[in-house]
Amino acid sequence: MISGGLDSALAAGLIQSQGIEVVGLYFEIPFSNCQREMLSSLGIQIKYIDIKEKFLRLLENPRYGFGSNMNPCIDCKIMMLKEAGGLMKELSADFVITGEVLGQRPMSQNRQALALIAKRAGLDGLLLRPLSALLFPETLPEKQGWINRDKLLNFSGRGRKPQMELAKKLKITDYPNPAGGCLLTDPGFARRLKELMAHQELSMDNIELLKVGRHFRLGPNVKLVVGRNEKENEQLVGLAKENDYLFFPNEELAGPTSLGRGVFDGELIKVACQITCRYCDLNNPNGGANILCKKIPSGECTTFQAVPIAEDGLRSLCI
Repeated sequence: MISGGLDSALAAGLIQSQGIEVVGLYFEIPFSNCQREMLSSLGIQIKYIDIKEKFLRLLENPRYGFGSNMNPCIDCKIMMLKEAGGLMKELSADFVITGEVLGQRPMSQNRQALALIAKRAGLDGLLLRPLSALLFPETLPEKQGWINRDKLLNFSGRGRKPQMELAKKLKITDYPNPAGGCLLTDPGFARRLKELMAHQELSMDNIELLKVGRHFRLGPNVKLVVGRNEKENEQLVGLAKENDYLFFPNEELAGPTSLGRGVFDGELIKVACQITCRYCDLNNPNGGANILCKKIPSGECTTFQAVPIAEDGLRSLCI
């Protein structure tokens, strides 16, 4: 199993160094973004498995709960390992390896959790964790002599120095910094996701929207997302779907693009224009701006004269 991080790359390289063919499985979920170019640099076959929709269903009620934010790490690993086990016959694989390190993550990589994950995934004895293998009982690959246990390792804890030294030995140089790669561990993103789920709006389209801009709840089923820079403005235009609204200042004024999703009436359109106006570089004597509103897919724009929303009103709507 390849995550795109250093540990899984090291696990793959360590097993490869014993003359064993390795196939990388990368599971695509909505909350991580690994560069495929980096994976291809590992020099092994990579299979990409899309489990986005399955993951959203898991997120609604994970059996083993969440970590510090919205990360259902134990359930996530069980799901992925079950998928990997189901592919073993197709790939003529004898066992599964991961880059997990004992004690590296408090929720999912303590000894009890690692044992539970292997058992619940149906891979007890067939799941090898090369970086910490010497800290666990022998697996079937080791007992059968498919793997030389003496060449496996005893890494543990959250330190990264042993991994970086091993990376040099295996000549693995193109790897990301050890920051959390899963958005579900980010407090701000987790807060927006909880709010989305509370309004029963969990979908792939809405998840993609969560990754961009400032978010405001204008009504029970009405949201506005305001771009923070030119790149986000372009992203919001690309994410707009049928019946969404786009709000933006006229071409004489610098300001954001905002995307509205839900059922807008005249009052909510006015509020969306006021919020968009709040982030414009205002140059009118009255402190207001002309904000254009366009409903997708119509190409017609309606112009509204808006003044910036009051600060307390803005805070009350901010997610």
